[in-house]
Amino acid sequence: MTETDARAVAAWHYHGDYVFYDMDQDPDDLAEPLDPAQWGRRYFAVDDERELVGYFVFKVRDGVAEVGLGLRPDLTGRGRGDAFLRAGLCFAATTLAVKSYTLAVAAFNDRAITVYERAGFVEVERYQHRTNGGVHQFVRMTREPLNSDQPRD
Repeated sequence: MTETDARAVAAWHYHGDYVFYDMDQDPDDLAEPLDPAQWGRRYFAVDDERELVGYFVFKVRDGVAEVGLGLRPDLTGRGRGDAFLRAGLCFAATTLAVKSYTLAVAAFNDRAITVYERAGFVEVERYQHRTNGGVHQFVRMTREPLNSDQPRD
């Protein structure tokens, strides 16, 4: 991730209920991707051959990656989530030596939960989390690595 990528991601604005994911909704959410110390260490930009399409955040501890991600707002809801997520998990497995994954998703986000379940994540917990000026229900999901996380020759 570069400064240009980080600033672009920070400026993304989603529609409807998904405005919840706008980084400027929470000062801590906004500050983290703008920190150059995180670029290429935890934050990774995803580009197609022409432009920024999304990002991943991997907070790895003892082989477990806490995964965060974002797809550019105009690309959401178009069936690209599965391939995007799988590419990120493959990257984490091969580059960061990740052995398993965990993530948290807002409970209202059925669209994302469906993508995560298709990728092998299972719900392990529901909890309340303070963010974006309120307390919201989140779902914690986990997943063990699959053979499909490894790159193909």
